Amino acid sequence: MKQVNIAILGCGTVGTGVARLLLNNGDILRDRIGCELQLKYVADIDTVTDRGLSLAPGVMIPDAAAAIADPEVDIVVETIGGEGIAKTMILDAIDKGKHVVTANKALLAKHGNPIIAAATENGVDLAYEASVGGCMPIIKTVRESLVGNRISAMTGILNGTCNYILSKITDEGVDFEAALAEAQAKGYAEADPTLDVEGQDAAHKLALLSALAFGMRINFDDIYIEGISRITPMDIEFAAQFGYRIKLLAITKFDGGSVEARVHPTMIPFDNMLSNVNGTLNAISVSADAVGDILLYGHGAGMMPTASAVVSDIADIARNLAAGGAGRVPVMGFQPDKIRPITVLPMDDIVTNYYFRFDAMDRPGVLATIAGILGKYAISLKFVHQKGRKTNGSVPVVMLTHHAREADVTRALAEIAALDVVASTPMLIRIEDKNGQEVSCI
Repeated sequence: MKQVNIAILGCGTVGTGVARLLLNNGDILRDRIGCELQLKYVADIDTVTDRGLSLAPGVMIPDAAAAIADPEVDIVVETIGGEGIAKTMILDAIDKGKHVVTANKALLAKHGNPIIAAATENGVDLAYEASVGGCMPIIKTVRESLVGNRISAMTGILNGTCNYILSKITDEGVDFEAALAEAQAKGYAEADPTLDVEGQDAAHKLALLSALAFGMRINFDDIYIEGISRITPMDIEFAAQFGYRIKLLAITKFDGGSVEARVHPTMIPFDNMLSNVNGTLNAISVSADAVGDILLYGHGAGMMPTASAVVSDIADIARNLAAGGAGRVPVMGFQPDKIRPITVLPMDDIVTNYYFRFDAMDRPGVLATIAGILGKYAISLKFVHQKGRKTNGSVPVVMLTHHAREADVTRALAEIAALDVVASTPMLIRIEDKNGQEVSCI
């Protein structure tokens, strides 16, 4: 039976989980793959901390470069994270002819194009299932299961921290700061939660999904990103009264010419399956011509869910090695010479429905003034409501629009914000409702 030797670089949460699965489930992996997965090295600068692993002598080493240099190592698993040493180690492993597995979405989103080119040039596999959606097999689904489909759109809840916070605000009416503090106390959010709550983490994943789905080069820089820190219990309450929930969505769409790629808080109808994905769970819906709409749902982070995805990549590569080949499935789902640059549509050109909330002074003519400015920019209103809860002399005015262009909305809100009868920066939340549902009065 063929033996495949594995080196894990980094023994933090994910690295420990991968080692645990390889050790504890070695028998079922052998039966399913048809070869022996041998954990030859776990490389980490901290070789002292007890991680609960029963490693043979010589497996835990402090020198990642030595593990990469060993000619007997077949697969290098990078779980270091970050964009510095991890990038260096991955490129070194590829240069030495090693196959690479990584969960490093930030690295791939920002530097994936040259890394993929290096893997292709050296004839090695680069696998990254765990970089998007944790244990959800979205990479494999797009690259393999949907190979016969033209994908038109993907919409996902791709950050468990944000989903937990929004679920907490929705269920308990607490504000953003209180929900974030609880997420941090439970270990769902980092001490510095910026990457999560400001949408960067979800955007890293969206950059990879867009490239996979549409055959484009990875383009993180042109993704529109907006976080959830301004969402209030009031907005969530209004959304519910209109029949919507608010989620941080990663959205990508392709019309054959340009790609939409955006991450922002979004109002979606109650009957949209994504609206019922709560807590730290992730989900992604895919729209394609042959299958219609499908949904994947599961844990997007955590030691063992992420480790499960990493091990699935190891298994795929091991099967290739057992069959005497590599590169059976292209890294980005398309043959390398068919991947092309596709323009990401500027956010100003996006057309969708909108929710506005203005804190307006309770004076005659205010509603007419605001509506007049919106009309000047061709923004048609579906619904207007002035809620009678006065705060410091102002009341919330809520409006839902028909389809409008983002650039027009931006200009109109800037003009409205400058009015002396508007007390604070207007709130804008985009609405995704492909069924064009009608809103009942509240």
